Amino acid sequence: MEATNKKVVFLLGLMVVIACCADAQTICNMTYSELMACKPAATPPNPPPPTSACCAGLSHANLKCFCQYKNSSILPSIGVNPKLAMQLPSKCKIPNAPTC
Repeated sequence: MEATNKKVVFLLGLMVVIACCADAQTICNMTYSELMACKPAATPPNPPPPTSACCAGLSHANLKCFCQYKNSSILPSIGVNPKLAMQLPSKCKIPNAPTC
């Protein structure tokens, strides 16, 4: 129960930060709008290819940083499939992307 409450508080806090600060905050060197540009390409069941905006954001992102979210419950809680998300650098043809 305690762990569930901490997760809920963390997610609510994350949502507040995102809502308040939108592009002022970054995650792994990507802005909120860049992250949201990638969301459709990582959302099941039939994701479209990543957009140019998504790939542009990923091109300057800290991709190793995103590895820490691979097994996190944060991505699924916002409708993103971690496996699909980890395929985006390859789909965007970003060279030397880390394998998590």
